[in-house]
Amino acid sequence: MRDRSRRWAWLGVLVVGLILYFVVLRTLVGTQNPNFVPALILLGATVVPMAFLTFAQARTGRWQVPASALVVAAFFGGVIGIVVAGTLEYNTLHKLGVLPMLLVALIEESAKLIVPVLLLFTVLARHQRRLPSDGLIIGVAAGMGFAALETMGYAFTALLSSQGNIGSVEQTLFIRGLTAPAGHTAWTGLTAGALWALLASPSAKRLLEFALTFTGAVILHTLWDTFSGVVVFAVLAVISLGWLFWALHRYRAFSDRLFGAPLLTT
Repeated sequence: MRDRSRRWAWLGVLVVGLILYFVVLRTLVGTQNPNFVPALILLGATVVPMAFLTFAQARTGRWQVPASALVVAAFFGGVIGIVVAGTLEYNTLHKLGVLPMLLVALIEESAKLIVPVLLLFTVLARHQRRLPSDGLIIGVAAGMGFAALETMGYAFTALLSSQGNIGSVEQTLFIRGLTAPAGHTAWTGLTAGALWALLASPSAKRLLEFALTFTGAVILHTLWDTFSGVVVFAVLAVISLGWLFWALHRYRAFSDRLFGAPLLTT
C-alpha cells in the first residue's frame, strides 16, 4: 500500500500545485495587486517539474534517495548551475562576440552537473550507495531546479517587456513549465545517472557510456535551442523522456538484482 501511494504521489503534487496556482492567479486578476506576481511565477515554474520529480523518484525501486539530498540538489544545483552557466556564457560572449547554441548547451549541461557530482561523491563515500538510479534522480532534481529558476527569469522578463501583461507571463510559464521535464530535467538526469554508473563500476565501457550520454544531452539541448515549432519540440521531448525512462528502467533492474525486487511494483 505504501509503495502504491508513493507511485501516485505525483498526481497529488500536480493537482494541489495547480489549484494553488489558479487561486493565486484569480486573486491577482481580481485584486490587481502586483504583490501576487512572485507567487504566481514561483508556482508556475515549479509545479510541473516537482510533480515529475515525484513521479521519477517513486520509480527508482525500493532504495530511495533521501529527501534532503533532493532538496540540496534542486536548490543548490539550480542556483549554482544558472550562476556558473550565466557567468561563463557572459564571459564567452564578450571574448568571442558570438555564442553558438552548441557552446551554450555544453556550458549549461556541464554547470548543471556541479552539485550532482558533489552529492554523488558524498553519497558514494559516506553511504556506499552504488545505485545508478540514485545518480539519475539526483540529476533530475538538479535539472528541475535549474529549469525552474530559468523559467522564473523568462517569466519576469516577459512581465517587463510586456509592461505588466499577465497573459504574457502565463504563456511563458505554461510553455516552459510544461516542457521542463523533457528538457533540463531529463538531460541532467541522464548524464548524472551515467556518471554514477561509471563511479560505481569504473570501466572503459562505462566511461564510453557516460561520454556518449553527455554528448547526446548536449546535442538534444542544442537542437532544442536552435529549432522551433510544436513538431520539433514534440519529437525532441519523446526522445528525451523515452531515453530517461529507458535508463530508469535499466537502473532499477540493476538495483533489483542487487537487493531484490520491491514487494509491490504496481
